[in-house]
Amino acid sequence: MADGGGWRPPRPCEVYRAEWKLCRSARHFLHHYYVHGERPACEQWRRDLASCREWEERRSAEAQRSLCESERARVQATRKHALVWALRQSPPADWHLPLPQEEKQQ
Repeated sequence: MADGGGWRPPRPCEVYRAEWKLCRSARHFLHHYYVHGERPACEQWRRDLASCREWEERRSAEAQRSLCESERARVQATRKHALVWALRQSPPADWHLPLPQEEKQQ
């Protein structure tokens, strides 16, 4: 990993720049604040962009390590959320029966 032989960043640098730009946008700020009640943390995207550019310019082992750790943390963050619904192994036994009709009140 340290020599960087055939290694490439997990994403092109343009993707990191676009994510950083999106994170700093007013629309994203308002949405994130509304949903989470806090300001969005955009600093990691900026660091990833800087590391990606450093990798492209100097093939820095530190930049490579930083990008790998950042992507690993992103993957872990997406896996920490459990499924909301229990997945079925088969359909219910009465799936083919008509649904009960509601009685109309007059």
